[in-house]
Amino acid sequence: MKMAPKAKKEALAPPKAEAKAKALKAKKAVLKGIHNHRQKKIRMSPTFQLPKTLRLRRQPKYPQKSAPRRNKLDHYAIIKFPLTTESAMKKIENNNTLVFIVDVKANKHQVKQAVKQCFGCCQQNWNHLN
Repeated sequence: MKMAPKAKKEALAPPKAEAKAKALKAKKAVLKGIHNHRQKKIRMSPTFQLPKTLRLRRQPKYPQKSAPRRNKLDHYAIIKFPLTTESAMKKIENNNTLVFIVDVKANKHQVKQAVKQCFGCCQQNWNHLN
């Protein structure tokens, strides 16, 4: 079994003249010294502000909610029932007006959409009582 020939040590090390020149250059640099002066940053504010660093978004391993929340105020929950009192019946006969009891949390737009969805018609005039 033959071994690969070894590389000569003289080829790896630089020649003496080159090494001497390098050493002299280093000596010259040490004697001269480093005379560079960095300018100080001028602070305009007396308070120190932390630099804004990288803020990564959360990467959750599973969703926090297993199912989306059910809309409790849907069209059928908004309009509760039509009012059937004497005065309401009188309004239906004389004024061609329907009276509904609606959810307290519903606003005018939601009631309007609920009427359109449930009865398939738009109200012409609108009186909202608290």
